[in-house]
Amino acid sequence: MSETTHERATPGPSGSGESHLTPAELAARHGLTVSGARPPLTQYVRQLWGRRHFILAFSRAKLSAQYSQAKLGQLWQVFTPLLNAFVYFLIFGLLLGGRGGMEMTEYIPFLVIGVFVFTFTQQSVMSGVKAISGNLGLVRALHFPRASLPLSFSLQQLQQLLYSMIVVVVILVGFGYYPTWTWLLIVPVLLLQFVFNSGLAMIFARLGSHTPDLAQLMPFVLRTWMYGSGVMFPIGHMVTERAGGPQWVADVLLANPAAVYMELMRFALIDGPHHQSLGAQFWLLGVGWALLFGIGGFVYFWKAEERYGRG
Repeated sequence: MSETTHERATPGPSGSGESHLTPAELAARHGLTVSGARPPLTQYVRQLWGRRHFILAFSRAKLSAQYSQAKLGQLWQVFTPLLNAFVYFLIFGLLLGGRGGMEMTEYIPFLVIGVFVFTFTQQSVMSGVKAISGNLGLVRALHFPRASLPLSFSLQQLQQLLYSMIVVVVILVGFGYYPTWTWLLIVPVLLLQFVFNSGLAMIFARLGSHTPDLAQLMPFVLRTWMYGSGVMFPIGHMVTERAGGPQWVADVLLANPAAVYMELMRFALIDGPHHQSLGAQFWLLGVGWALLFGIGGFVYFWKAEERYGRG
């Protein structure tokens, strides 16, 4: 009996009494952590910065592969929104009279800028929805901050817009709008919209990672958002003058992020009678939406970091 008692009292091999610890306590003592555990937010930001070259290279690769099967290749990056703009011009500019008093020389640049700027947000959201669910092989095979994926897709859309802006400039010059100091405002507007788009993409990346069917629903949501943002017509004209609605409805629609960034871009590029001034509230809203969705979307995505690619 005494020999048995002596054996039970003998400590483990390390002599530290580790046999009395739970597996979690034992792992913590030896510095072990859960595989794929969510790192602290500041550490997560540092990890993303360390992957900046991967994010850029991944976005470029996706951009090159996007139209690789088409004979015209990357030209479809420009042709697609231009064709959309042409269709909207026929319907809203000619048939429905949605120009709001603008001459064709002002309305066509107004329309083209709206289509390209909204497409930037639209495609960022659609890419974000599939950022995790469409890259499960990569997510499950490699360890990296998952926010790299929606960020790279937003960066891909920014690069695509920059290529498209060449066509926008050609159209502007063709209608008599030449570069002025306000064209420099393109840089802060695109930066604010990119931050907003990235945050929105991360929100939908998290939602889409657990609900793949969201990708089928989003085209209808985005189409509704487009019609409510004044892509094809001035919101004030269509709501208050054509539909006889109250002014506050037009004000609410003009305050939505897509409309804000379009109005900022139109003010920067068009020097027409309807775009000679812009209230300071649009800049405040542009900054506010970028910070709200950029920071909020990032934190929201980070909180589910350890769950991506599982299940």
